Amino acid sequence: MLIRRRKEYLRDKILHLLGIIGPLIAYIAIGLSIYLSPWFRWESNALSDLGHAQRSGVAPIFNFGLLASGFLITIYSVKSLSEYAKYTSMSLTFSALMLQAVAAFDEIYGDLHFLVSILFFVSIGFSCIIYSIEKKSILAALAFTVGLSSWILYWAGLYKSGVAVPEIISAVAATLCIVQSTFKILNAHRNKSFSMHGHTGSNAHKRS
Repeated sequence: MLIRRRKEYLRDKILHLLGIIGPLIAYIAIGLSIYLSPWFRWESNALSDLGHAQRSGVAPIFNFGLLASGFLITIYSVKSLSEYAKYTSMSLTFSALMLQAVAAFDEIYGDLHFLVSILFFVSIGFSCIIYSIEKKSILAALAFTVGLSSWILYWAGLYKSGVAVPEIISAVAATLCIVQSTFKILNAHRNKSFSMHGHTGSNAHKRS
């Protein structure tokens, strides 16, 4: 019985940690792609330029990173976050699927890529709003505000850059919400484990 519970605890902990591992893979892929692309400029490029299958030599790295990240975040959202924040989980699952779509339908697909990109960034903003309401998270509200502001200021021409800048700002802001939810879930999981072990130990003591 104890061995089975330990296996379940480890399995659940791995699922919870995907809330950190998933986004981390995306940022590693993005960072490595930028490092290997001396032509990339924050002042003029979009992040998706790195995933163009014909023009970018790092497209496999960039696109695979987004695909893997979206896949792991989907698992986290369905298997872990859903028990902690049901409605946020639904929205985040859609966002993760759109992240995979951004990689699957790169810039070669033209309007289709533009559409899934818009859906991704809009949906991560909604995920922040839903999380801020569902869990009364100030961080999530701030994340939404920062992400939205970065796009408004960009569209208003108040700072000069490529679209990659508001893209990365809004993505990082939303990621902070995911990471916060992960730590909240891990903390609850740890407390539950301590409680179960204490109860098991008490029963064993009584039997002895």
